[in-house]
Amino acid sequence: MAKKLLLPPREDILSLVNGGELTVKVTPNAGENSIGMPGENRSGGILLVRVTATPENGKANAAVLKLLSRALRLPKTSLAIVRGGNARTKIITIPD
Repeated sequence: MAKKLLLPPREDILSLVNGGELTVKVTPNAGENSIGMPGENRSGGILLVRVTATPENGKANAAVLKLLSRALRLPKTSLAIVRGGNARTKIITIPD
């Protein structure tokens, strides 16, 4: 039986959007796909995204966009990585 994906509330994720952009820190090759909110001990405002995809040929980036689109209930095509395509920290545009 597949494990149910637990995602933070949409409103909590949207509270981190600044000027239509969301900063995420990605961990590829993770054990499971998940989204974590920034904690008290972490730098605020950076969403933590873990994906099982490997960081080759854009697979991890595609998995991040798919996971975020699911959590935000938006089409994948409305999200785009505008900075950090080859880095762990990425800036993603979020429509209003």
